[in-house]
Amino acid sequence: MAERSGVFDMIGPVMIGPSSSHTAGVVRIGRTVRRLLDGEPVRAEVTFYNSFARTFEGHGSDRAIVAGLMDFKTDDARIREALELAAQAGFAVTFKGIPNASTLHPNTLKVVVADASGKSVEVVAESLGGGVINIAEINGFKAGFRANLHTLVVTAEDVPGSIAFIASVLAHDDCNIASMSVSRKGKHDIACLVIEMDSGLKPLTLEYLRSLKWVQSVTYIPDIDF
Repeated sequence: MAERSGVFDMIGPVMIGPSSSHTAGVVRIGRTVRRLLDGEPVRAEVTFYNSFARTFEGHGSDRAIVAGLMDFKTDDARIREALELAAQAGFAVTFKGIPNASTLHPNTLKVVVADASGKSVEVVAESLGGGVINIAEINGFKAGFRANLHTLVVTAEDVPGSIAFIASVLAHDDCNIASMSVSRKGKHDIACLVIEMDSGLKPLTLEYLRSLKWVQSVTYIPDIDF
């Protein structure tokens, strides 16, 4: 479950307007998705839901998500020209809106993005207000993190003792775990482990985790300077 927003979260970031929910939060989502892809995006499909579906063009959320995927910060003046800049760079983006998805947060979007090699990631995210975001799902797995801490996403076989083992590896790197969540598609099936940490990880630690036979993928998102 995502952490509740505090009053200081709701003040919002320095940003290009008009709205922290529709612009700054969406830029942050895009920058986080880019890091989950761990590559240079060349094409993306973006679906806006509910309130977003009705307002994404007028409030600039389409420009904001593309700007974030291109790694612009929330106060970057180029956000206004993000669609044109993406087209010039050969970054193909399509949009659609679904206005009546009653089970989803009012400001929800889904991004399916790929790099030139064909590697892709699908992310469902929410803009909670004041620039605060929640990454709700990654490739169909529940996630629930805000990208305001160092975050490790591990996809692995659901083998006994795997979570405790990964936690012990992080402890040997003097890493303090702030939160941990696990999502799996079935008993002894593939699982997705999301760990938020107070400090970063050494490259050697990441290399070791990726070398484990039962680990499919390891994605590390450092504390992002939005």
